[in-house]
Amino acid sequence: MPENISELISELAASVPDRPAVIDGARAITFRDLESEISLLAAGLGRAGITPGLRVALMVPPSIEFTALTFALFRAGAVIVLIDPGIGLKNMRTCLEEARPEAFIGVPKAHAARLALRWAKRSLRINITVGKRWFWGGFSLEELRRLGRGGRAPAPENTPETAGILFTSGSTGAPKGAVYTHAMFSAQARMLKEYFRIEPGYYSVPTFPSFALFDVALGLTIVIPDMDFTRPAAVNPAMLAGLINRYQAVQLFGSPALLDTFSRYGERHGTLLPSLRRVISCGAPVSAAVIGRMKKMLPPGTQLYTPYGATEALPVACISGEELAGLEPGFPGVCVGRTWEGMETFIIKISDAPIPAWSEELLVRDGEIGEIAVKGPVVSPEYFGREGSTALAKIRGPGGELYHRMGDIGWKDKDGRLWFCGRKSHRVTTPSGTLFTIPCEAVFNRHPGVRRTALVGIGPAGRQTPVLCVQLERGVIESGLLTKGLLELGAAHERTKDIKTILYHPGFPVDIRHNAKISREILAAWAQMCLKDGGDKA
Repeated sequence: MPENISELISELAASVPDRPAVIDGARAITFRDLESEISLLAAGLGRAGITPGLRVALMVPPSIEFTALTFALFRAGAVIVLIDPGIGLKNMRTCLEEARPEAFIGVPKAHAARLALRWAKRSLRINITVGKRWFWGGFSLEELRRLGRGGRAPAPENTPETAGILFTSGSTGAPKGAVYTHAMFSAQARMLKEYFRIEPGYYSVPTFPSFALFDVALGLTIVIPDMDFTRPAAVNPAMLAGLINRYQAVQLFGSPALLDTFSRYGERHGTLLPSLRRVISCGAPVSAAVIGRMKKMLPPGTQLYTPYGATEALPVACISGEELAGLEPGFPGVCVGRTWEGMETFIIKISDAPIPAWSEELLVRDGEIGEIAVKGPVVSPEYFGREGSTALAKIRGPGGELYHRMGDIGWKDKDGRLWFCGRKSHRVTTPSGTLFTIPCEAVFNRHPGVRRTALVGIGPAGRQTPVLCVQLERGVIESGLLTKGLLELGAAHERTKDIKTILYHPGFPVDIRHNAKISREILAAWAQMCLKDGGDKA
C-alpha cells in the first residue's frame, strides 16, 4: 500500500473510474473526477505558497470539497491540522495557537471566527476560502484551481514524513495534537481493509468525517448524511435509514450515542436495513441494549463491530456484538476484543508518572487490572509542541521502538481478550482501595430505570468519597424507593459495596466528537457542589 494515502485515489481512478466516490446531497463526483480535482488542487496549493511541510488548518464540513482538499493537501506534502469544531471556541483558539498553522482553509463561517477571535494571527500568512470570500482576501477555491492548471504537485518522494496533526477530543483534559505520519495513515487504511474485508464497488454511510476519508481511499462510495456532525446523537434517524436503504449501503459508521438514537427509532418503527453487512462504532463502549436493538434492524449474520483505540493509536483491538453477547457475565469492565493483527497490547502497573524506558518489570500478573499500553505501526510518535505530555504518554523500548500509554485501565482474560475498565484519570482512590468506573457502573446500569451512571470521586486522592451520578430513563422519576433499590444493588457486590452516595442528574455532559464519553470531570465538580449545598439533584 502506498505511503501517501492520496495515491490510493489514483489507483481507484484507474480501476473504477466511473464509480461515484462521494455523494453529497444532489451532487456526486466519480473517482476519475475526484483524482483530477485532487491533482489540480495539489498543484494550486503549491503555487499558492503551500509547500511540503507547511502546516495548514482545514475547517471545511464533510463534503466533496472536504474530501478533495484533504487528499490534495496530502499530495502536496502539507501537514494538515484537524480540529473538531465542537470542542468550543476557547479550545479551538488554544489548539490553533499550539499548532501554529501557516495557512488556513475554511468556509466563510470559519474565516469569520478566525478573524473575530484572532485565531493563530501571528502564524497565518495564507488563507483560502471554500465558498464566498469576503473582505479577508486570500484565494478562493476557483482561484486555486486556476493556479493548479499551470503547476504540478510535488513528487511523492519529496513528501515529508509528517502528514498531519490531529487533535484529541479533550474529553479528559485539554485537547492535544497527535502527530500523524504518512506511514500511520497508510497502515490504518491497510488494517481496516484487511480486517473488514473492504472491497471497492459498494456504498457506505459514515457519520464521522475522518472515517469517511478511509472509506473513499478504500474504494467505497460515501453518502454524506445531512446532519450536524458535532451532534451525532441528534441525528435524524428516518433520514439515516432512508439513505442506507436508498443506496443499499453495506456499511454504517456511527458513534455509540448515534446508534442509541438510531436503534431506539428502529425499535419503535420496525425499521429494517437489509443491505448492511457491517456496522462499526467507536469512541466509547456500546451498551448491550444498543447492540440488541441494532441487531433487530440488521439481516442475519451482520455484525456490529466496536474497535478500540484512540486518536494517538487506532485501531488497537476489536470485538463483534455476537462475541460480546456470548461472554460469561460477571467479569469486570467491557471486553474490547482481541488485539488487532499488527498491534501488540500490554497491561502495566498503574502510574501517573513518566516512564522513560520499557522493561518487563512494568508488566502486571496475568488477569490483573492495570494500565493499557500498546505498540505498533499506528502509534503516533508525539504530541505537537507538548514535550511534557509526550513524556507522560510514551515509553521507549531498548531498540528505539515506541510504546503508547492509552490512559486507560484494563486487563486481559485467559483467551487474550482485552477488557476496558475506564480512564486512568477517572479511577476513584478511597482509604479502602481503588474503584474503577466501568466495572462499578455496570452493577447499577442493570436497573431498568437507569439510562446510565457515572462514578466520580470527591476529595483528595487516596481519601476520596465515591459518588454515583445517575441519569434515569425518560419518564422515570427519582424517589427514595429508587435510591434504596440502587444502594441495595451496590451493597450486593464487592466492588460497589462502599458506594453510599447517589445523585440524580437530568442529562450527563458528554464529549462533542462522539456524544458518548461522559465528562466525569464536570460531573465531579457538580457532585461536589451538590454535596456542599446538601442537594441531591441538578
